[in-house]
Amino acid sequence: MNTFLEFVAGHPTCDLAAGEFVLKQDEPCDALHVMIEGEVEILRDDIRVGKIAEAGAVFGEMSLLLGGPCTASVRTLKPSRFASIPEPRAFLAASPAASLHVAELLAHRIDTLNRYLVDVKHQYEGHDHIGMVDEVLSTLMHRQRKHAKRPPAHS
Repeated sequence: MNTFLEFVAGHPTCDLAAGEFVLKQDEPCDALHVMIEGEVEILRDDIRVGKIAEAGAVFGEMSLLLGGPCTASVRTLKPSRFASIPEPRAFLAASPAASLHVAELLAHRIDTLNRYLVDVKHQYEGHDHIGMVDEVLSTLMHRQRKHAKRPPAHS
């Protein structure tokens, strides 16, 4: 059993049929969703950017951490079950292990994106538009959030 599933045991669950949305891009996200079983596709601007069938996968974390609408849509590809955590900030604040799991998930995504962008840069080296990849890599490495909500510091 995925360790993260132990953290969400006891939270409400929902079952969705194939083709239903867990989250929709640009809509509010008020819960953290953890896949217990099933398979989903991740869509950004109606383009599939990923497919996940791993129990313990987390959805909605970016929206919740950034304080904005969903950054992508998540649609089931087959019948799926999810745990829904309605107070995700409180849940993560109360569990360092759960917070670390989400942080590791996000770190893996950033690492994958960085590797992809470096590969693209190598493939298109010498082309005029490759400067865009440099800008994206620089933004990923040094982005300063200007409008994001930050929790108050604790003493």
